[in-house]
Amino acid sequence: MQAEHTTRLGLMLLLAAATIAHGCGVPGVQPNINRVVNGEEARPHSWPWQVSLQVKHGSRYHHTCGGTLIGPRWVLTAGHCIWPGDVYRVVLGEHDLSVHEATEQTRDVMRIVVHPDWDLDFVARGSDMALLKLDKSPVLDASVGPACLPGAGEVLSHGAACYLSGWGNLYTHGPIPDRLQQVLLPVVEHSVCSRSDWWGGTVKSTMICAGGDAESGCNGDSGGPLSCRGADGRWAVHGVTSFVSPLVCNEEQKPTVFTRTSAFTDWISDVMLHY
Repeated sequence: MQAEHTTRLGLMLLLAAATIAHGCGVPGVQPNINRVVNGEEARPHSWPWQVSLQVKHGSRYHHTCGGTLIGPRWVLTAGHCIWPGDVYRVVLGEHDLSVHEATEQTRDVMRIVVHPDWDLDFVARGSDMALLKLDKSPVLDASVGPACLPGAGEVLSHGAACYLSGWGNLYTHGPIPDRLQQVLLPVVEHSVCSRSDWWGGTVKSTMICAGGDAESGCNGDSGGPLSCRGADGRWAVHGVTSFVSPLVCNEEQKPTVFTRTSAFTDWISDVMLHY
């Protein structure tokens, strides 16, 4: 056990060193975070860790979920995005899904590891997380780069400014955009989000709530990152988009719910170590 713990610690230090060396959480194109709006088109390639997870239907692939590049060959997404038997690929450096922009890099998914506690029939149980190992590393450039991981157990304060990015519906039953969208989602602390007139017991301590009312994620944003900038200026993926209200995406007092990444850092490092 001691040897495994030492190996795991060594891996985490190597991962941290590698991501810092490659500038984790430092976009080459700075995101537009000056305005507070209910969603807008993202500045192209300003979220370089954002990926499009695509599923094969017939001979073609279609966007199904978002995801986050967190290491040279690893993408973080939601467990509910993965269905047994389906074939997936990951497209990095994407902005407009409808055109070829010459920045895209497509990688096959070599291995899928869904968190063992994830249960599609019991979403509120939590652990809505999966890791995808790519067949080969993408080329890190101005359009493709990893997000940082938060510190183990880190919990953001109420009102912390975070951003959701993705190609989800613009509103409930609304159109699906071709171009990557972003929205400012302030964090709602667990003591508020778990109130009976909010999400109640549905929200676990291993989840993070953000937004609510006018600002929210929507169908198609699943698996994508909740990106939050730290005091050092680097962006970390603090959440993996999990679920919204079943009634409407932007229901009042029903913020978007994410799997809290910092609650699963040991599992993430273990998967990267053993796979």
